[in-house]
Amino acid sequence: MQDLVSGSRFRVAAHLALLSSLPVLLLAGTPDQAANLFACRSGWPSCERARLTQMELTEVTRAERARNVSSCRNGLSSCDQSRLSEAEAITVAVAAYDRNVSNCTAGLNPCVQSGLTLSEARDAAAARRQRHISDCQDGIGVCDPSVLTEPERADVARSQRRRAVSNCKDGLGSCDHADLTAPEAREVARAGRERNVADCTNGWDGCDRSQLSQREAAEVDVAVHARNMSDCREGRDGCDYSLLSRAEAKEITSAERVRNQTACLSGRGYCDRSRLTPSEAAKIPLGVR
Repeated sequence: MQDLVSGSRFRVAAHLALLSSLPVLLLAGTPDQAANLFACRSGWPSCERARLTQMELTEVTRAERARNVSSCRNGLSSCDQSRLSEAEAITVAVAAYDRNVSNCTAGLNPCVQSGLTLSEARDAAAARRQRHISDCQDGIGVCDPSVLTEPERADVARSQRRRAVSNCKDGLGSCDHADLTAPEAREVARAGRERNVADCTNGWDGCDRSQLSQREAAEVDVAVHARNMSDCREGRDGCDYSLLSRAEAKEITSAERVRNQTACLSGRGYCDRSRLTPSEAAKIPLGVR
């Protein structure tokens, strides 16, 4: 009798355990099912269409159709024209036509010139000519002056000169100083001097201290000193302790002593206990020690 009771209790416990695990098992299948639906809607190879419900299959078919229409509208190789409805085919044809006109006007490929109307071809030619003039002015690509009018060539020459002077002022590329007018040479020299002062002030490689005036050198020294002091205070790599005055070195040492003591007391940050006085070491909480 006792064995029968024990067996009954075991079966009841097993049944209850199975019932309690059902929600977990059901939930465990949900993400996998949702992932499969997402893969099918996205057109991924991992899609298993056989696992879809009828409602999900309808949803996936609609997503596939929309994706195909989008591919066709954008001229992608994945487009299947045979799957388009009449209305969709018209929309795709309009998009393809507009894309060709836009490409030809902007000088992009593919461009089918034969697909343009006379007015569209004239617009594309005018845009191509204006693009060539702009490229000549900006020094981009190959410039063919022979296709330019006399006023256009003059305008291009003025743009090229402005660009050359600007490059000289900015220290970019090669600068032909002999080609500069006297006012341009003075402007370039002033820009070069200002650039050198900035390089020296910021500690950059282009600095030439021999080109600094006495006042500029003094101002640079002040800036360099201030930057070095900031680097030392913040513990940055640029700190040069040899440039610090005795008072500044004392200030940095005192600040470091406070930082070290704080790190030791809080148990956070680098702590060098050998630099603590006996009284400071005694203040460290037992939990930190």
